[in-house]
Amino acid sequence: MRKKDIIMEDVVVEPMTEEFILWHCLHGGPLSCYTIDQWAPDSQMPWERYRKRNIPLLEKLTRIYGACAIVARDGGRIVGQLRFYPKAVLDMKGSAGFCLQQDYSAGPADDFAGNDFPPLAQVKDKTLVVHCLMTGSPQQKENPHQRKGIGSRMVRTLIQWAKENGWERIEANSFEDVPIIYEITGCAGHTFWKKLGFSVVGRHPHPDLRDRNPFVIMLEEQAKSAGISSERAKDQIIMRLDLG
Repeated sequence: MRKKDIIMEDVVVEPMTEEFILWHCLHGGPLSCYTIDQWAPDSQMPWERYRKRNIPLLEKLTRIYGACAIVARDGGRIVGQLRFYPKAVLDMKGSAGFCLQQDYSAGPADDFAGNDFPPLAQVKDKTLVVHCLMTGSPQQKENPHQRKGIGSRMVRTLIQWAKENGWERIEANSFEDVPIIYEITGCAGHTFWKKLGFSVVGRHPHPDLRDRNPFVIMLEEQAKSAGISSERAKDQIIMRLDLG
């Protein structure tokens, strides 16, 4: 049996529950109930404040909608995450960028969990939006969980879950197939989504990629190597899958 097959069989892909809330992401590698609340005392990240904000928010979303993430679990460790939220919630004041490891306005407001989130029966636009997709830690040099089909399995699990729970479509933000986009942002290239049945429904220049900074310079260099124009590489591509 190949190593890929062994990893695929061992990893369980399922909706996140309140039993273990994945309140921050996998940038530092897989997380478990024993490690998620551990961080260096001299860390520049305000982890305690993010924890205080994120856990009530994710618990509330899970109670109202049934789930807000798909996780890939290898034993007791979370090795993959796909976070998704109702478009109706993302359109609310205070949601902002919804990144759980950033302050407002890149992340949700500290009091965002205090909002009244509409139950699905009252939501007119029954669209789920994929916020980020990550297997292992894309920023680590050694990542045995990448390119093993775990990301595709999480998307397929989301599709099935969404159909069973009354959602009508799924949207995902993507970019051209340039490595640094996945490594830093947690977004997948549009080819990944097309293979899973999604279609391009729009594209526009991403406002955060206008300035020339180290990230944009690296993006342009990788795009050039792949034969992609720098203008197209800085476009955000909207992918959609209708579930009807």
